[in-house]
Amino acid sequence: MKNLIYFSLLAFITFSLSLGCKDEQSEKVTSNPEVSGLYQEKHRPQFHFTPEAKWMNDPNGMYYYKGKYHLFYQFYPDSTVWGPMHWGHAESKDMINWEHLPIALYPDSLGLIFSGGAVVDLNNTSGFGTKENPPIVATFTHHNMAGEKAKTNDFQTQSIAYSLDEGTEWTKYEQNPVIPNTEKIKDFRDPKVVWHEKSQKWILVLAAYDKVKLYASPNLIDWNFLSDFGIEGDTRLWECPDLFPIKVEGSDEEKWALIVSIQKDAPNGGTATSYFIGDFDGKEFKSDVKDQKWLDWGADNYAFVTWNNIPENDGRILGIGWMSNWQYALIVPTEKWRSAMTLPRELQLVKTELDYSLLSIPAQETQSLRKDSVSLDPFKVEGKHVLEGSFSPSQFEIVMNIDLKETTAQSFGIELKNGLGENLVITFDRAEEKLYVDRTNSSTNKFSEAFFSKKHSAPLSLKDDILKIQLFVDASSLELFLNDGELNFTDIFFPTEKFDTVSLFANDGNLNISDTNMYSLNGIWNIEKK
Repeated sequence: MKNLIYFSLLAFITFSLSLGCKDEQSEKVTSNPEVSGLYQEKHRPQFHFTPEAKWMNDPNGMYYYKGKYHLFYQFYPDSTVWGPMHWGHAESKDMINWEHLPIALYPDSLGLIFSGGAVVDLNNTSGFGTKENPPIVATFTHHNMAGEKAKTNDFQTQSIAYSLDEGTEWTKYEQNPVIPNTEKIKDFRDPKVVWHEKSQKWILVLAAYDKVKLYASPNLIDWNFLSDFGIEGDTRLWECPDLFPIKVEGSDEEKWALIVSIQKDAPNGGTATSYFIGDFDGKEFKSDVKDQKWLDWGADNYAFVTWNNIPENDGRILGIGWMSNWQYALIVPTEKWRSAMTLPRELQLVKTELDYSLLSIPAQETQSLRKDSVSLDPFKVEGKHVLEGSFSPSQFEIVMNIDLKETTAQSFGIELKNGLGENLVITFDRAEEKLYVDRTNSSTNKFSEAFFSKKHSAPLSLKDDILKIQLFVDASSLELFLNDGELNFTDIFFPTEKFDTVSLFANDGNLNISDTNMYSLNGIWNIEKK
């Protein structure tokens, strides 16, 4: 969770006033059918999760229980800009169609409710419930605004809360915090917990400025420090870590993945989500490589974390990220609401001759969004070719295979465009071996220099015979998956008018497409039910 120093005084004043006028147990925020044009606002995604209104950022406290995926998130219910943090709450049977629930955690005398995780304590190790009715236990950061204002440096501590009704009502532990900030680390936050079978203990990982700290507990209450992990010489701010075991695809080999979100100097500027692959022995995490890899090369997939308690017979590693970037998150041109989550994604670990890579693909549940489809026979593009069919150019999915053996163009790609001449261009450059996403001309409203200053890029090998492309576009975002998740790229954009044309283009030669499927996608917000 970003430490927005320049909002500290405003947040402190607002928080102080809120303590005197809010009843944490009685005040709830639920669906409001009276909001005019709900989910139909300009730039509003139609198949990505968004709050009904106001500010949202990091996904928090994610778990699966009794057939439902729970998503909590950083939420400020009084403004569309960052402020005193709460935990918003939604649930879903498929990670696609969401029901908004009342706010789960409110600020209190210990501070604001910053990011964290949640686990299903199936064996009731905490003693908060029973084995017949196991508690859900949330771990989160208390951020004390008075302490930050006084520059004490120990104003962030780790606390817990539990629920006995599957996650609707929450009780904060009376003896919070459970992990005090004894080292007085200014950025000390975002605890995420996983069960370690070999040691029969809960393992907690949290961000401590430029590294992570690991703790162990038998009961989610009493925590002992284990070790630190970081990159020697790294001075960037780390956030939202996630540690979990994962098997190599097609084998029984198990490794551990450590996901870390980085606050600056990401591949395309600002914030992004990275990962390490290594081993964890119950005390220390040891990475196979010195530097991190990037989970997403775009500018707008941050704080990506995974769901806890996915059933063994499912076996997938599933997660979701916040679709924005702290360089401009506060000023993007949306009204009533701000920010969206990525599509749910499955993580897969593959092993090559050199090392391990974490692939990211859309969760199979995203296929339920598909409505109408158009399949095209193989064809060639010389110059530009407009894609036509029963789909909206601002709400669609394309799955396409490029035959690189028969393609002679040195660069080719996809363009989204509207009648005002605004466009967004995705380019695959064979000579430079790069993917480019250019949103610099995506709007005439230049609300942020960082947003429009340069086109984004990622390294891309085009030496194989086939390039597999899967692209989702949803009003103000694109999510691009290449070669079954070898590379994924998430960017947001805000055209003055919706893009109404999708074209393929080829420069200096032809583009040979072996097969194409275009899908019209359903929206997930059933306004009539409200």
